[in-house]
Amino acid sequence: AQLEESGGDTVQAGGSLKLTCVASTSTYTRYCMGCIRQAPGKQGEGVAMIGSDSRTSYADSLKGRFTISKDNSKNALYLQMTSLKPEDTAMYYCAARSCDSRPETYTYVIRGQGTQVTVSS
Repeated sequence: AQLEESGGDTVQAGGSLKLTCVASTSTYTRYCMGCIRQAPGKQGEGVAMIGSDSRTSYADSLKGRFTISKDNSKNALYLQMTSLKPEDTAMYYCAARSCDSRPETYTYVIRGQGTQVTVSS
């Protein structure tokens, strides 16, 4: 698989969760990496992006609660989520994205199979 996510779970509101994505070397080095999400019945949205220079960008609505990072030695991407809310419930996808994408848009070149995050109230 070019992108493989893990770490999804069910947590209570206010809790934290860390998602991990491991990418193939070709994908990791060719694209900016990011996370996107989609909740049932809702339009997909972008969450965050990180560039080859580790510069990060976030959807405005998620700034301060979510942190994206990466480990180049492992071709790994991480999304640390804190102060989770029920509205954060969604399938979260690791995505290879065009570096000129806006972080809040649901756009990607390659998307993983997703990991489910459920936040209970």
